[in-house]
Amino acid sequence: MLKMNTKKKLTDTNLLLLITIVVFFVMYIGAMIFLGEGFLKTQTFFNILNANAALLIVSCGMSLVMITGGIDISVGGVAALVSMCCAVYLDHKGGNIFVSILIAVGIGLAFGLVQGFLIAYLDVQPFIVTLAGMFFARGMTTIVNTNPFNVANEKFVALKDTRIVVPFMGSTNRLGKYVDAYIQIGVVVAILVVILMYFMLKWTKQGRNFYAVGGNSQSALMLGINVKKTKFISYVISGLLAGIGGYVYFLYVGSGSASHASGMEMNAIASSIIGGTMLTGGVGNIVGTLFGVLSLSTIKNIVSSAGLGDAWWTNITIALMLCLFLVIQSVVMARKKRGLKKS
Repeated sequence: MLKMNTKKKLTDTNLLLLITIVVFFVMYIGAMIFLGEGFLKTQTFFNILNANAALLIVSCGMSLVMITGGIDISVGGVAALVSMCCAVYLDHKGGNIFVSILIAVGIGLAFGLVQGFLIAYLDVQPFIVTLAGMFFARGMTTIVNTNPFNVANEKFVALKDTRIVVPFMGSTNRLGKYVDAYIQIGVVVAILVVILMYFMLKWTKQGRNFYAVGGNSQSALMLGINVKKTKFISYVISGLLAGIGGYVYFLYVGSGSASHASGMEMNAIASSIIGGTMLTGGVGNIVGTLFGVLSLSTIKNIVSSAGLGDAWWTNITIALMLCLFLVIQSVVMARKKRGLKKS
């Protein structure tokens, strides 16, 4: 019995998570060996986190929706709208940081509530609803302001430029001077989101409900789970995280522009898939999403460091990587079906 339980733990979510982690470390160690000293510096890894903290937050929400068997392609548009609204409020209206954070959370929640209601209670297809949400958010971003601009609000600039030094992780530059390694505030927020999401999915009844609904909504209904409410909550959380991720993105770029967060929704989906979350629902892990974001960002850095800076090389590499993980997921699911037939 013990052997059977151990084997079971190595299937589906845990197996896909293990594969994702192994692939990431193989890529990163390979980059350290073959692409020179850039990847040997700890700050290079921290820079990946700094640049992708917003994507990580948004990807956590995307993974949650995908676990329930849905999709949310509005998150990039929501992030752009949050960035523009907060930029206009702080720069043109003389606002304060706390209220700008409330604006970001409010926008995210509004999208989550409306889209969640349409999908969960009116049974409209998630792709159609969130596609409309994406177009609406992008359109509203342009209405708020058409011209890109940098935010000059002093308190915001001070917050944006805040660096959290990581002790004993620095390196010596070419001039022989020791430079401290650092992370930005957005990374701290992203890590907190990952921890909270992990514990919610792992240890709470609501977390188990998400997996049950994504695995088989009819079975979940027979078990007494409120399927519609569970789906609704997943989209509300995704919208909330899109709002928070949008503000973290705003902290990183420090500006408002209609072109901000372009393609973020696709990167979030790709990161979730690479991290082991299945489009069919019921399988996924937030830790896997973290490594999915790291893997996606690392492969972009590797392609750039290899001298293939053109956008198509990055896209081709990501496409191949996605195909690889989709094949792996198919193999895992086929193995699961064979196991169910034998039992």
